[in-house]
Amino acid sequence: MVSNDLSSALRKYFGFDSFKGSQEQIINNVLNGNNSFVIMPTGGGKSMCYQLPALLSNGTAIVVSPLIALMKNQVDSIRNVSDEESIAHFLNSSLSKAEIAKVKEDIQDGKTKLLYVAPESLTKLENIEFLTSVDISFFAIDEAHCISEWGHDFRPEYRRLREIFEKISNVPIIALTATATPKVQYDIQKNLNMLDATVYKSSFNRDNLYYEIRPKRDVEKQIIRYIRSKEGKSGIIYCLSRKKVEEFAELLQVNGIDALPYHAGLDSVTRGKHQDMFLMEETQVIVATIAFGMGIDKPDVRFVIHHDIPKSLESYYQETGRAGRDGGEGECLAFYSYKDIEKLEKFLQGKPIAEQEIGKQLLSEIVSYAETSVCRRKFILHYFGEFFDEHECNAYCDNCRNPKERREGQDYVTMLLKALVDLQETQKSKHYCAYLSGHVTADIKAYRHDTLPDFGCGNDKDEHFWNAVIRQVIVGGLIYKDIETYGTLKLTDEGKAFLENPRSFTLLKEHDFSNTDDDDSILSAGGKGGVFDETLYDMLVDLRRSLSKQKNIPPFVIFQEPSLKDMCFQYPITIDELTNIQGVGTGKAARYGLPFIEMIQHYVEENDIERPQDMVVKSLVNKSGLKVQLIQNIDRKLPLEDIGRAQGKSMSEVLEEIEAIVSSGTRVNINYYIDDIIDVEDQKEIYGYFIEAETDDLSDAYNEFDGDYSEEDLRLMRIKFMSEMAN
Repeated sequence: MVSNDLSSALRKYFGFDSFKGSQEQIINNVLNGNNSFVIMPTGGGKSMCYQLPALLSNGTAIVVSPLIALMKNQVDSIRNVSDEESIAHFLNSSLSKAEIAKVKEDIQDGKTKLLYVAPESLTKLENIEFLTSVDISFFAIDEAHCISEWGHDFRPEYRRLREIFEKISNVPIIALTATATPKVQYDIQKNLNMLDATVYKSSFNRDNLYYEIRPKRDVEKQIIRYIRSKEGKSGIIYCLSRKKVEEFAELLQVNGIDALPYHAGLDSVTRGKHQDMFLMEETQVIVATIAFGMGIDKPDVRFVIHHDIPKSLESYYQETGRAGRDGGEGECLAFYSYKDIEKLEKFLQGKPIAEQEIGKQLLSEIVSYAETSVCRRKFILHYFGEFFDEHECNAYCDNCRNPKERREGQDYVTMLLKALVDLQETQKSKHYCAYLSGHVTADIKAYRHDTLPDFGCGNDKDEHFWNAVIRQVIVGGLIYKDIETYGTLKLTDEGKAFLENPRSFTLLKEHDFSNTDDDDSILSAGGKGGVFDETLYDMLVDLRRSLSKQKNIPPFVIFQEPSLKDMCFQYPITIDELTNIQGVGTGKAARYGLPFIEMIQHYVEENDIERPQDMVVKSLVNKSGLKVQLIQNIDRKLPLEDIGRAQGKSMSEVLEEIEAIVSSGTRVNINYYIDDIIDVEDQKEIYGYFIEAETDDLSDAYNEFDGDYSEEDLRLMRIKFMSEMAN
């Protein structure tokens, strides 16, 4: 088709004045009946490459898509450019028999230009028989990396597509993917028997995206603070598990952030509703599993956060690619802890050995990316077989924005390359790190490499250092990982030349991610904000003392010491924020809180204090559920020992939970239990002591009564006293 005709068709159907990148050449190639292989980053306009030729061709184009939500999204967008709903349909397990019949009728009548199908639907005999009876224009395979075992989302049913296509019709194929290393590209083409295809490979560089990796410490706090700085902007957060997605979405909601969960465990109606709310900007954030695709085709996603590191660099690249698809701001923030990698390695157990090896190799690449100090853009593009000059990054990654210390590394690089020669290029990174640092591992012993003259020649440095050297030398093009042998290191021609004539090589100091945690404590209890403020603490103690005299109650009845200390970390300045303080419930905050928050607010303003703005929920489903259950059992007047037995807890642990409930401002009546074990006169004596006491410390009470009452008796009476006096 001539260029003018294509341009007018582009304007007619999609309203654009010009094509992006190589779209026009690709579309012409499809219309000319040739096979096409398109590698184009997310946001580059892949779908246009098969949508426009489908609209301009006779017959129906079959588009293989792996996700129901993605099909729905694509069909809706195509229907919006036409007057006829029948112009595009999908065929999958979500349709009723009547709906399937309607789809087939529209195809037979020549009304449908695009039919989206799941690979599973395409393998059904009745669908194959139907499609052989109608006019097919071409086959398009979206997310074609699913074909390759080396792709980040291998789907076995995708490997059967070629044989199914041959049963249906001998028409051209266009395969499209946003992520394909040279190995994956070859694997796809070979499997589809389309090595003759014209290959269109766009640059993988998304120059509007900012990449950053942070150590996984206080991750929930960091994310809440980050999202609050992006008020009104849309974002996606990826988590490793469905459970984490649910918990984290709830945590964000409780902290005033509009967030909804999205994962395969939700029913299709809920998933569709949450997706639509995100697209329509009725919710700010979607929290999703690190899963293939989400069907989210939203151009103005401003941030993508990985709560957990994904299982491959391809996954990471594709998921970050959902940010800034309109060319505007797009920040990609990931939290890294090696514990996440260990979890992902566990998922590989039980799989075939070859699959495990591939999985481990992909994980080693994402570890290298996370821990490297090299320009992140350069690292990603190198992985996809593309050269990039880091000076063009323009500080659009954390490593370029905050460069690490540099050192001359010629001697270390020479040592590494010589080790590859000595071990005949037969080993992986881990083995060379042990060999150079002089660490005798089982493998080193088995190969007798500890007997070689250069074993331990780099023992002034540890394995972490040598791992960093290997990563940087790979990106520098002197060695490469042989994918066929699952990551064995080999010398490149440039590496061999370096050995013959060594030259200067700059090494960067690597990040240290050893001090990371995967602690979810914030999901169950409020965390500390920062440094303890002793000046404020003294002021709050004085305020509490004066209020206790006014109200004629002991100071600890107002707020206990741990509560005052928590205020000196978190600086609450509203009643709502005060309820996030340890041991402060809504009742206690309302009764005693006002003078405290007024004092704190004045103090914060006077001293220009930067407060931690990520106040978090004190308890989520699990803990609040147990609390309710405990209160209900007390209301039913069950013996405390029986309550503990039912929950697998000791009497001391049950009392601890009741104390926490009471100290936060909830009244609990355990008189039925106390009356059974402590005489009325003894109750009066202990109660009277707490009225006069300066502190609620049990050891002081025990000494006051010379051991006449047990610690348990005193704890029970303190609960009764606090419940009646403070709540």
